[in-house]
Amino acid sequence: MKENEVLQSICDYLAVKKYYFWRNNNFSIFDTSRKCFRSMPKYSINGVSDIILLLDGMAWFIEVKTKKTKQSEGQKEFEKNVKKNGCKYIVVRSIDDIVGFGF
Repeated sequence: MKENEVLQSICDYLAVKKYYFWRNNNFSIFDTSRKCFRSMPKYSINGVSDIILLLDGMAWFIEVKTKKTKQSEGQKEFEKNVKKNGCKYIVVRSIDDIVGFGF
């Protein structure tokens, strides 16, 4: 399965379960008229997780990977800062992983 397919299936699962979450796009968009990528907004953070979920007063940051892909250095730095600030950060590779975390 491609990473985007895993991400979509996890979002579908969370939606069916009625969790309050959103999919976070964190990459530049290609501007077809200018034939280049738009710059990221000021104060954008590199490595932000794919999904942000709010539950029982806690923010969960969920990074989706396939069995073969790994976190980038930016994602590892983001994870470190999330945990330092008392929030939850998890890396999942399937719906089974999400269920295993209690969702």
